[in-house]
Order: sequence, then C-alpha cells, then structure tokens
Amino acid sequence: MDTLTATATATAPTGAPTALRKLYLLRFGFAAVWAALLFATADTLGALTATLLVIYPLFDVACAVIDLRSARANAQVPRGLYMNIALSTLTAIGLAVAATSGIPAVLRVWGVWAITAGIVQLLVGAARRHLGGQWAMIASGAISTLAGASFYAQAGADDASLTNLAGYAFLGGVFFLVSALRLGRTREV
Repeated sequence: MDTLTATATATAPTGAPTALRKLYLLRFGFAAVWAALLFATADTLGALTATLLVIYPLFDVACAVIDLRSARANAQVPRGLYMNIALSTLTAIGLAVAATSGIPAVLRVWGVWAITAGIVQLLVGAARRHLGGQWAMIASGAISTLAGASFYAQAGADDASLTNLAGYAFLGGVFFLVSALRLGRTREV
C-alpha cells in the first residue's frame, strides 16, 4: 500500500482520471504478482527475495514518475510525488542494505516506509478526492501506516517473517484496483 501522490487542483482535466485508472490497474497487477512471488520465497532471505524486496519500492518510484508526468500534462501541482519518489528511492537503498543484515532489519526498513508512505498516501487521497474513487487510497494510506508500525514491532519478535509483506502488498493492490474502478465517478455537488 504504497503511494501514488500528487496534489491536484480543484478541477481535474478529463485525462487525469483515465491516466490514474491505467496506472492503478498496473499497480494492482504488479502487486498481485509480486505478492505471490514473495510469498513463495519468504521463508529465507536469499538473493531472489532480496531482489524482490528492492524491486517493490523501485516500481513505486517508476509509478510516481509516470504519475508526475501525467499530473504535469494535466496542469496539476505534483508536490507529493516528489516526496514519494524520495521516500521510495531511500527505501530501495535501505532494503538492499538491510537484506544483508537479516529479516528483522528488512522489517524495520519496510515498516518505516509503510508508515511514512501511508501518511503521504492518506493526505494525497484526500487532496484528490474530487476525482472519485479516492476513499480506497485514503483507507489504504491509513492501513499502511498501521501495518508499518506492526512490521516494525514484528522485527523484534523471535519468529520475524517476511510473509506478512506479501499480504500487505496484495491488499494494497486491491485498494488500487478499487480506486481504478471508482475513478471519475464523483457526484455533482
């Protein structure tokens, strides 16, 4: 339940929901495949699992860049995207380093990322609510923040595991799917 952020203007051009819908559908597909792969390899922190862990925030960076370009094309102010790009880039680096130290270190880095990204996603979803379908992004941001705290706490347990990260990613993907299906469906006030 990572972020796709941008601060939107009060009226969004008609292309904005379409671009976000496509991006959100892509994010759902990626999250589903990534979660399945991580779940299958989460028992050990080998090279494949470490690679998967680093790829996830890098994919988030790529999506934020795509969102940034779309937001610029639609004359939106994409302030939050820059924060997302920075957070996810730092997380990818942090996960690469943490993977050499073990599962608890990975859970701490992932937890901090989930907390900060969740807060940003919550705020951005609220700013984009006029596009429709953003309640899912708002809920996803709130859940991400809580899940991040849980991952961080789990890092101190004797049975720390990466399996929960797969469920977290899949649930985040479902929220992107719901948001994609609801985008552009706002009620006229």
